[in-house]
Amino acid sequence: MSAFTPPPLPSDDKRWKIVNGTMRKNGFARHALIETLHSVQSSFGYLDDDAIRFVAQSLRVPLSQAYGVVTFYHYFSLKPPGKHTATVCAGTACYIKGAAKLIATAEKRLGICQGQTTSDGQISLMTARCVGACSRAPVVLCDDEVVGEMTDEQMIGQLERWAVE
Repeated sequence: MSAFTPPPLPSDDKRWKIVNGTMRKNGFARHALIETLHSVQSSFGYLDDDAIRFVAQSLRVPLSQAYGVVTFYHYFSLKPPGKHTATVCAGTACYIKGAAKLIATAEKRLGICQGQTTSDGQISLMTARCVGACSRAPVVLCDDEVVGEMTDEQMIGQLERWAVE
């Protein structure tokens, strides 16, 4: 059996070197699939078909297994994120304190459903099971900044500020 030679990087984009470093650190082993997919997601913002194929080929895992992991875990996204992201916590404390109303308000204002991005690519509306800030419920992550005790008015204000950027 000959030594494994990983495929060439998909492009000269420097972010691929970060992904390749993750795989190399793990000896291009199959067990590095989730860690490598996380590396791609954090480098590029999402996982496209070419990236998934490259990772699967590089780690010698079946393409179906790579897609299975990507579609099973809520963290992974197959679509590019918007320029801004509002992530409404839907954990128990936030739900009790009005997260569902915040989600409905944002969906109405943006004209999209949770998990989608506006057609202009400006804003993505996401939900999370829990962001760990229960004492500040309801919580929304506005571009990864935790905003606690969020009101409908604050949510609309944030979305409108993002919409005009």
